[in-house]
Amino acid sequence: MIRNVPLGVYVPGTTIIHRMPPLVKFFILIIFILITSIWVTQPLVAGICVAGATVAFVLARIPLTIAIGQLWPPLPLLLCLGAFQWWQLGFSKAATVTLVIFASLMLAVLVTLTTTVEAMMEAMEKALAPTARLGVPVETIVLAFSLTIRLIPLMFSTVYEVLDARKARGATFSLTAFGTPIVIRSIKRARNIADALVARGAGD
Repeated sequence: MIRNVPLGVYVPGTTIIHRMPPLVKFFILIIFILITSIWVTQPLVAGICVAGATVAFVLARIPLTIAIGQLWPPLPLLLCLGAFQWWQLGFSKAATVTLVIFASLMLAVLVTLTTTVEAMMEAMEKALAPTARLGVPVETIVLAFSLTIRLIPLMFSTVYEVLDARKARGATFSLTAFGTPIVIRSIKRARNIADALVARGAGD
């Protein structure tokens, strides 16, 4: 199940993409998003962008099962967006927008698959270090991002556990019965983390 949790998987490796510094990966990702968003206007070019992202996955030697597990969750929302664009702007524009977003999503997922959370946070701390002279609480910001990234997989895991438990009991769908255990577990986890941070003097 963890293989399908966003931000919950790191694939170890020694490929050129794995060895690339995190800041370089982030920079390439941002440039790619900007260029494709502004200048890609044809479905064929957008398809080439998706093909290029696919090549990057191959170069990083990401197993197919993990790649599919990480990329399929946002597909329903992306397809709904594409259908709306088709209705509003026509097939060509809808295909272009959908493929461009999917290509950017693929590269963003690839960054998380080939970069540990620790490396991401270290890179962010280095990037924000110059702002510390201006009074920016760099350590607090990095800690907040780190906790957020770590809690997202845990949240998805909790959702999957509740869904599996309800399925095993044969229970019908109920928003209250589904949401209540998730909210309770999330609050309990947040309190435990807060207590741990206070015990370590965070925020003093």
